[in-house]
Amino acid sequence: MSAGGVTAGEPPNLKVSDLAVTAAGSGTVVVDEISFAVGAGQVMGLVGESGSGKTTIALALLGHARRGLRISRGQVWLGGARVLGAPPAELRRLRGREIAYVPQDPASALNPVRRIGAQLDEALLVHPGVAQDRAGRAARVAEVLGEAGLDADREMLRRYPHQLSGGQQQRVVLAMAFACRPRVIVMDEPTTGLDVSVQRHVLDTVRRLCASYGVAAVYVSHDLAVVNDLASSVAVVYAGRIVELGETGPVFDAPAHPYTRGLIASIPSPRRTQTLRGIAGQPPRPGQRPAGCAFGPRCAWRAAACAERQPEPAVVGHRVVRCVRTADLPLQVSAAGEPPPPSGTGPDSTGPDSTGPVPAGAARLVVRDLSASYGRHRALDGVGLEVAEQETIAIVGESGAGKTTLAHCIAGLNRNWTGSVTLDGEALSADMRDRGREQLRRVQYIFQNPYLSLNPRKTIAQIVGEPLRHFFKPSRADEDAAVRAALGEVSLGADYLGRYPDQLSGGERQRVAIARALVVRPEILVCDEVTSALDVSVQAVIVELLRRLQRERQLSMIFITHNLALVRSIAQRCVVLSQGQVVESGAVADILERPGHPYTARLIADMPVPPGALADQLRKAE
Repeated sequence: MSAGGVTAGEPPNLKVSDLAVTAAGSGTVVVDEISFAVGAGQVMGLVGESGSGKTTIALALLGHARRGLRISRGQVWLGGARVLGAPPAELRRLRGREIAYVPQDPASALNPVRRIGAQLDEALLVHPGVAQDRAGRAARVAEVLGEAGLDADREMLRRYPHQLSGGQQQRVVLAMAFACRPRVIVMDEPTTGLDVSVQRHVLDTVRRLCASYGVAAVYVSHDLAVVNDLASSVAVVYAGRIVELGETGPVFDAPAHPYTRGLIASIPSPRRTQTLRGIAGQPPRPGQRPAGCAFGPRCAWRAAACAERQPEPAVVGHRVVRCVRTADLPLQVSAAGEPPPPSGTGPDSTGPDSTGPVPAGAARLVVRDLSASYGRHRALDGVGLEVAEQETIAIVGESGAGKTTLAHCIAGLNRNWTGSVTLDGEALSADMRDRGREQLRRVQYIFQNPYLSLNPRKTIAQIVGEPLRHFFKPSRADEDAAVRAALGEVSLGADYLGRYPDQLSGGERQRVAIARALVVRPEILVCDEVTSALDVSVQAVIVELLRRLQRERQLSMIFITHNLALVRSIAQRCVVLSQGQVVESGAVADILERPGHPYTARLIADMPVPPGALADQLRKAE
């Protein structure tokens, strides 16, 4: 594909040409024919579903391939410096000095036993030239921390990573990445898991630093709203190839590839209640991709030629697209004459009733005057809420507001609280060890981070089957059938049974975690940011799965999220927490459209703006 994202007449900071990554032993293609360019001060978004190859591409820009993979073809240029094929010493010099990397989890980039100031100083010490002596390094550390929105005082510099919030950790990592004034910075999902206000600060920091230093950035993300808000150009990746590449506005407002349309149609809208439907089917894994168009089996517009050959790149509407039907597909969505959206996409307007009263019937779960503390810090102060049968209540607020602490108290994972929690009128003990077996089964918890919540030494079948063995002690055949059924409900086939967590993408791991919670048929499901690591299509699938199970099993849910747009598609009521107190609660539509508290209004204002016009048209095109 031809280069995109570069101002005419200016040499790009980053140029990628015909990049390919394959499996080291078999030669199976993982990513192929990757070409693009990014100019100084510009940000290019790299988007696609989990497993599409985004992170593999991002790491290859630094001349690195994960275990079992190798960069088999192509070239990466940082201005005039060649990355691929560079001697090891030169590659070490380029990394950090000319190109920097910001991972998804900031904790993985920070040494837990070294102070923040020492780690920032080390980045400058390893790459001399930016600062000549200790005083110069200290001045540069103070400068870049200030640019990242953090105070460079003695207290901050002497802190360890665990003494910082997630947003502070991410800004420290950004400061470390920009410290040596690199030519290119690669960011892999740097705002995943952050609340909207912290996310806004991080995005503003990225935008400001890229502009002030003339840095070219590649921003890997599954959040199309963030990319729409930040990036000047976008590359849409599917099955290891870029299927659409161009300026962000035209690509998102009038996508030419059916896959791009499916992604945009999966985005939840903060303006209207809707049923979310992700793209039907699953992306093919490397080695299992069809001979023709890899997206063909999931595409409603597929033609006979799609199964015969891999589409060649074509220029369409100032962008480059891989689709044999590109000339037949209108760039603008019209009320008539539009082919039906791909199977499983294009949400309709029938979502949860986010405007009406609480569902009829007595409250199933009741929380009264709940207060919790960590030492001298009061995390919750007099919180109360009720959840009715078959109701979803969303808990929103900034990091540190007390959302997860509240969830832990309800599930019995935090015993240092006062007040009361009752389930169908029966009091729940603060300590889960004092709760009965049936009480434990009825309340299940899904954690935010699937990388930490799954045992890396057990297979997926063992992980999902463990709760069954604990609560029911089924026969081997019954356990196997139940595990297969649970995985099927979260769109994972039987071929996942023998795999281990490290063989799965982040989205696949989270679906396993959901299957593990659902397999014992709970009545209360506590979902703690369960979609934050998922791409928009899988997010839509998971949300609609949870809603379907809610209807079929009369399930009640507590849904913690920082994605306020998603709240409208999953919850009937919303509780807004700030500094451990409920500042506002009510019907979701009332909260989002007419916030009554300044704190809520600020959260809404900080939301990234999704691609709106086309997304709404696609949702209506049925």
